Amino acid sequence: MNDPLGDMLTRIRNAQMRGKSTVETPASKLRAWVLDVLADEGYIRGYEPKTGRNGHPAIEISLKYYDGMPVIKELKRVSKPGRRVYMGVKDIPQVRQGLGVSIVSTPKGVMSDAAARSANVGGEVLCTVF
Repeated sequence: MNDPLGDMLTRIRNAQMRGKSTVETPASKLRAWVLDVLADEGYIRGYEPKTGRNGHPAIEISLKYYDGMPVIKELKRVSKPGRRVYMGVKDIPQVRQGLGVSIVSTPKGVMSDAAARSANVGGEVLCTVF
């Protein structure tokens, strides 16, 4: 698998289209950090580590719905393995005039765009969520 984070985002999108309450993805530290930001911002209910198929570590993500519709309307990967996107603190984009969130990997950890601005750090823009 070349893009583990892109795979997780696609699994979340697919599960929400099918109306699933949970989705399972292979475990990694980067995925857990991104899920921490999504949970802090209120886009998912939460996640928990577990043992998946074949005994490999996995993460079970609890998806969030409001009035039968998914809370996440749009989930896009920005920085990809073929084209990394780095931005300074002044260049980090606002998603839908601040209604959405950009998830940024900074030297101080993976955080939302607002947290990166308040910490005055830039980094790799991993994905945007609305």
